[in-house]
Amino acid sequence: MTTRRFVAGRDSLAGRLTRTLIVWVGGVWLLCVFAVVWYVDREINHNFDNELVEVSHRMFAMAVQELEKLQHPGEDPPRQPLIAPKQLFSEDAVIYQIMDLHEHVLLRSAEAPADTFDVPLAAGFANNPSWRIYTVRHPTLGLFFQVADPLDERRHALNRTLFGLIIPLGAVLPLLALVLRNVARTELRVLQQMAGEIEKRSGADLRPIALEAGLPHELRSVGDHVNRLLERLSQSLDVERALAANAAHELRTPLAAARLRLQTALEHDLRRNDVQAALDALQMLSHRAEKLLQLSRAESGASLTRAQVDLVQLAGTVAQEFWQDAQINERLTLKVPDVDAPVALGDVDALAIALRNLVENALRYGGGRVVLEVMSPCTLAVRDFGAGVNPEQLQTLQQRHVRHSSDRAGYGLGLSIVGTIVEKHNARLQLSSPPQGAARGFEARIVLQPA
Repeated sequence: MTTRRFVAGRDSLAGRLTRTLIVWVGGVWLLCVFAVVWYVDREINHNFDNELVEVSHRMFAMAVQELEKLQHPGEDPPRQPLIAPKQLFSEDAVIYQIMDLHEHVLLRSAEAPADTFDVPLAAGFANNPSWRIYTVRHPTLGLFFQVADPLDERRHALNRTLFGLIIPLGAVLPLLALVLRNVARTELRVLQQMAGEIEKRSGADLRPIALEAGLPHELRSVGDHVNRLLERLSQSLDVERALAANAAHELRTPLAAARLRLQTALEHDLRRNDVQAALDALQMLSHRAEKLLQLSRAESGASLTRAQVDLVQLAGTVAQEFWQDAQINERLTLKVPDVDAPVALGDVDALAIALRNLVENALRYGGGRVVLEVMSPCTLAVRDFGAGVNPEQLQTLQQRHVRHSSDRAGYGLGLSIVGTIVEKHNARLQLSSPPQGAARGFEARIVLQPA
């Protein structure tokens, strides 16, 4: 358990975020340190060089005077360099020497080593392994004045700056890691809570996840997508349960009737009337199974597309299916607008199922002439001129398993399918009995959204 907890903590998002932040912050800090060190080194050298130039010009005349004091008039240049008196403060002593045109050292400071300046005799800066030397020539005398500065002082100044920046970094990194770890855990606690809520969800609990106020945009987007996924999953499960319940309710009666008819036919040596009754019962079973599948497809809504649908072409296709029956051909009339055909946005297959159910109900229960009409802007209407329904029945027509007459075979599934498809299209289903301007009959209208 301890090992698993360690691995989980190491692989957690908070742990990864902490390690990444430490590496990047430490790396950026180091880059900044090196940039500062480079800048400080440049400034240190610049300041030391300026100091050498200033000292050389200020002390050249003084050093020449000192040389004149120590050298007797008329004597040849000494073979060994003369030593100037020690300066008052040795720690601030200026290390210098005077040379002639033949590179003979005439005078050097008491603090200067014997082998101090081994560089070419030329005006300007020069380096040897231990010293930084600046050389200047006298404007009238054939003398050169060289001032030296130990390179160790510059390196020590640079090292002090470098250690002064790196040591605090090493001391602060553990504290920074602790702070970043706590910040990462605090900021990601809401993500852990969301993960815990998602983990609780199952087939028995598909409630939406509660999203707290003030969530970051990314987490709120994730939560919204998860809730939509849970909603679709819940809807799919509801469709599955509804299909099972509808199948158990709708198919039990025709199955029992078919079994009874076939049993009766066997007992009476397969009389034609009994066999025909069994075939009728099986046809009813097939019809109801088709309705149940249509209802399941409409309720799922998963396969519905959104495309431009020519309503005149749609109505003509549906009417053509019914006109293949000679008896229906005389009863069904199609009316379309004289102007441009209305174009709606929807799923042509689903809308065809809805329109086919309306025409089928009108033909079955209207008992007479049926009109299928396409109206502007985007409306499909199916009306019959039969007995119609009363206001109480009109309120319950879309309910499943509700039968208003003994000869009604649809049990409310037809209009329920239509209502579900219309709802999925964000459209409206309007039922009226009698139709406007008629004395009797029934009308159903599907009002769609224009493309």
